[in-house]
Amino acid sequence: MKKMLLYLLLLSNTLFAYAQQYDIVVDCNGHGSYRTIQGAIDFIRAFDPKGATTIFVRNGVYKEKLELPTSDTRVRIVGENRDSTIITYDDHANINQMGTFRTYTFLIRGNDITVENLTIENNAEPLGQAVALHLEGDRIIIRRCKLLGNQDTVYTGRENCRQYFEDCYIEGTTDFIFGPSTGWFENCEIRCKKNSYITAASTPENIPFGYVLNNCKITLAEGIDKVYLGRPWRPYAMTLFMNCELPEGIVPAGWDNWRDAANEKTARYMEYHNTGKGAETTERVPWAKQLTAKEAAVYTVENVMKGYDNWKP
Repeated sequence: MKKMLLYLLLLSNTLFAYAQQYDIVVDCNGHGSYRTIQGAIDFIRAFDPKGATTIFVRNGVYKEKLELPTSDTRVRIVGENRDSTIITYDDHANINQMGTFRTYTFLIRGNDITVENLTIENNAEPLGQAVALHLEGDRIIIRRCKLLGNQDTVYTGRENCRQYFEDCYIEGTTDFIFGPSTGWFENCEIRCKKNSYITAASTPENIPFGYVLNNCKITLAEGIDKVYLGRPWRPYAMTLFMNCELPEGIVPAGWDNWRDAANEKTARYMEYHNTGKGAETTERVPWAKQLTAKEAAVYTVENVMKGYDNWKP
């Protein structure tokens, strides 16, 4: 009996501490404000005038198909442990002909959103495109997260929007970082599970920055030895690998034109100061650019992310 009372006391103290630090606590075991993450999101007041809202998600597996709407802004979602706080779903494009863009596990439409310290996965069998994280908001930060899937893991889905990824683990098979947004990837591990393509940017012609991968490490699953850095989903795709570690399994040509020679005239594909056996550029396609130090100096997080409002993630 004494042990039970002590346990309840410790639990109540812990929950009280969480309540002081966070606005909402999610616990799938019932020791929080909500059992589901979507329940917590739905509780948030639209364009809440009181300011930012922080949701703390305790360890557990949350099988949910989440949507954070445009009316939810200035929201921070924090997991208890990156490896043990897991959001998962299993839709793929060939289920009822839903197509790629409805397969997401987590769709974020609001602006000024931060997601930290959790796993977001689409664990569908590799039977079609299957998005884990679908982003349509501006000024989004994804920090210390695991983003897991196969084809099309991360969709940065809206042009003229900015998303910043830091200290993340991102894995997939084909085009698993794709879309028209401006994205900065800092100190991330990019894990390739198939001989295919890492990025498929669709940067609009009038947008100066697409994807910048800086200080990232590209790793390959066992038996993988023919990986391209990217191919252009649309003309004018922009991608830069800078200060990255590239393994031997990167295809010497580096980049692919997606079976359309016209893309070679518009694609903005660049590399600078990469290391590893895959960083050798002597056999790169001639339409990809190797930056000089002066040219690379333009590509700072401040310049790429600042936009019209001088955002500093």
